[in-house]
Amino acid sequence: MKVSGRVFTIGLVASWYSSNIGVLLLNKYLLSNYGFKYPIFLTFCHMMACSLLSYIATSWLKIVPMQSVRSRVQFLKISALSLVFCSSVVSGNISLRYLPVSFNQAIGATTPFFTAVFAYMMTLRREAWLTYVALVPVVTGVVIASGGEPSFHLFGFIMCIGATAARALKSVLQGILLSSEGEKLNSMNLLMYMAPVAVVLLLPAALLMEKDVIAMTIALARDDVRILWYLIFNSALAYFVNLTNFLVTKHTSALTLQVLGNAKGAVAVVVSILIFKNPVSVTGMLGYALTVMGVVFYGEAKKRSKTS
Repeated sequence: MKVSGRVFTIGLVASWYSSNIGVLLLNKYLLSNYGFKYPIFLTFCHMMACSLLSYIATSWLKIVPMQSVRSRVQFLKISALSLVFCSSVVSGNISLRYLPVSFNQAIGATTPFFTAVFAYMMTLRREAWLTYVALVPVVTGVVIASGGEPSFHLFGFIMCIGATAARALKSVLQGILLSSEGEKLNSMNLLMYMAPVAVVLLLPAALLMEKDVIAMTIALARDDVRILWYLIFNSALAYFVNLTNFLVTKHTSALTLQVLGNAKGAVAVVVSILIFKNPVSVTGMLGYALTVMGVVFYGEAKKRSKTS
């Protein structure tokens, strides 16, 4: 039983890595290499898939127990989270048009910094001094990586910082808005309710800001039908990122998840460089390594502050 359980957990982790890195690389390929320059519409496709597949997984397959929305106020809170979530995903996809995946991941590793800032600003919750010290190499590493990045693009950098900040803001807001026992939702139920709201927000945004997206997608499909399969597969992967993340969280400890998450970013960097062959510098890689070390140090500091 222990062996089969271990194999199951390894399979979950492998699925989590594959879907997470896969959707990141496919997003980069579509938006940068393939020439599908519609990040808002791509995010809309992701949210459509998340709406459909999360409903099937929860209502039909019973992968996770169904949790209902209990009040209009709770729904409004979920809608606010969905707006921040949309901002994060759209900004992240826009940044992939301009930045290599390796640099994108380096910036994304600064999420703990923004989480600590927003937590203090919105709840006045202070961490132990060692926790704040750990954030210094996190930020310093990105500064060094930015200076040594051969493919640095200012607009892409701003979008990536915005995506990282929005991701941190969502986690802090989620803790504040859905903090009462009756309002707490697991990540898969929250996604099931957030995704349709995101679809409603993203469709008019895509049609207004990416006016030729429908015509261009049809034209691309006529020339190369694979674009439709890319979009379908990519959108399904976007859902499985969330599903496997939930299952890995459920079947491993918080510490294991943190270690796996840090390693996942490093694996994504190596794989993206091998596939896209984007130029990297020693300075950039040292900066990224410093950021990852800072994130590991931050996790250890947080763990010590909770046990002390």
